[in-house]
Amino acid sequence: MAFKLPDFNDRKTANQAAREAVLAKFKAKAEPTPDELAERAATAARAEAKQKEKAQALKDRIAAEKAAVIAAREAKEEAARKAAEEALITEEMKAAAKKAERDAKYAARKVAKKARKG
Repeated sequence: MAFKLPDFNDRKTANQAAREAVLAKFKAKAEPTPDELAERAATAARAEAKQKEKAQALKDRIAAEKAAVIAAREAKEEAARKAAEEALITEEMKAAAKKAERDAKYAARKVAKKARKG
């Protein structure tokens, strides 16, 4: 006899038999007992608590990082402000020193002028 390819009806019957076998397999599965249901609920509750704990830890870490960034920025601004104040004080001191030198020169010139006249 020669090889014969299965026709549509043969494939349809095989498909239906496979479906019925899978359906029978699922129907044969026993319903979960109350103990199993309680265990599943407990497992789900533990997983949910763990997830909430992770979320809270993430929120805390983000808040700490934000606080660190803000503190670093404030410290940097404070250092810049102090540096600017010191630069201003240094400039004022230089200006005061120049003024004192100039005043001393003028005073010496005045004394020399009086010495020549008198």
